[in-house]
Amino acid sequence: MKVAVALAAVLAASLLPLRATAEEARGYSLGPVTEVDYIHVEYGHFDEYMKWVTSTWAPTMEAAKKAGLIIGYRVFESSPKSPDEANVYLEITFKDMAAYAGDIGDQAGAFEAVTEKVICSSACQDQARVHRNEIRKVLGTELTRELVLK
Repeated sequence: MKVAVALAAVLAASLLPLRATAEEARGYSLGPVTEVDYIHVEYGHFDEYMKWVTSTWAPTMEAAKKAGLIIGYRVFESSPKSPDEANVYLEITFKDMAAYAGDIGDQAGAFEAVTEKVICSSACQDQARVHRNEIRKVLGTELTRELVLK
């Protein structure tokens, strides 16, 4: 039995350099993961929406960053080609896929605690979403991962 365990350990150890070599051979490593929310803010409500972004969303993201849940966040304005496309992009960047998966899994409670501390209770946030949805439409969410070139 001891011989089998020892052989298994040697085999496992010998595979580690092969994995590292394969990662090096591909010329890149997997980097941070960014969630991008595509938002269409209704005509005439841009300043109102940005007031929410700067007074509520950004402080929440800053608190999540300080708590180690995210590594960054950004906001972009765009000039869409048609009126039904996004004109605001909200980005949240996570260290890696495990940290992102934590946002929708185990760490969801930690994220919720941060938002409740910064904003208000879940029920209060739901009421605010109703009004926000009157001035904006979430067109979708995309997940991107940086490929760090070697």
